[in-house]
Amino acid sequence: MGPDGTMTPAPLPDLARIPAGDFLMGSADDSDDERPVHRVFVSEFFVGRFPVTQDEYARFVGATGHPAPAVRELPLIATGGREATFRELAARYAWPNGAPPAGVSGHPVVLVGYDDALAYCRWSSGQTGRVVRLPTEAEWEKAARGGLEGLRYPWGEDMNPSRCSFMVDPTLKRLHGTKPTGTFPPNAYGLCDTSGNVWEWVSDWYGPDYYGVGSMRDPQGPDAGHLRVVRGGSWVSDDVSMLRSACRHKVPPDTYAYSIGFRVAVDA
Repeated sequence: MGPDGTMTPAPLPDLARIPAGDFLMGSADDSDDERPVHRVFVSEFFVGRFPVTQDEYARFVGATGHPAPAVRELPLIATGGREATFRELAARYAWPNGAPPAGVSGHPVVLVGYDDALAYCRWSSGQTGRVVRLPTEAEWEKAARGGLEGLRYPWGEDMNPSRCSFMVDPTLKRLHGTKPTGTFPPNAYGLCDTSGNVWEWVSDWYGPDYYGVGSMRDPQGPDAGHLRVVRGGSWVSDDVSMLRSACRHKVPPDTYAYSIGFRVAVDA
């Protein structure tokens, strides 16, 4: 409470300011849905320097009673012979007794679906008195690039294993996992983990041809769709092309996984 008895807003998360301006979005050399490369204007906004952590999400769960991360009804991505592996890897991140597992408090929260991320944003908006939301695809890509226009990764053109967490050796998958946020150096905008560690939910529906027909100013994505978008690659990505700033990964709306989290955006 403030001195006058009014509720004092909670502090905002650690945010980076992303200046208004245009940038080249997409890639001419990779997936068809990353073309055409097009110049997009994005208004000023703020974005979390890190993905939302297990501890930050725990405050939300404790305050609201929202269901804690758990292995629940399996998503479509876990079918087709992948059920046992999904359950095994996801079990590490399920919360016993409604609290994060030991040893991962500063890691990105995972096992959260798109609707869980939206619920966190609504709660955070009420706590801070600001509009907290998921970034759009365009906002996410501009922030992830850190001002390095047209380059493949947030740090430059060539892959650098010392700059991000990914699956260098797929045979060792069961020995790897998420890393604490901020383990690797930030990009030029001060953002960490925009390549690897966890995929991140953005607000857009997926549209394979949206780059050719969407707005060139603050695009919001298609009005509807059948798939959602996650960005950035993760600790289980063994294809380094998935770690590129332009990579678009689409998943069914029911998806949750041990490799998907989110970061928040805040209106300027």
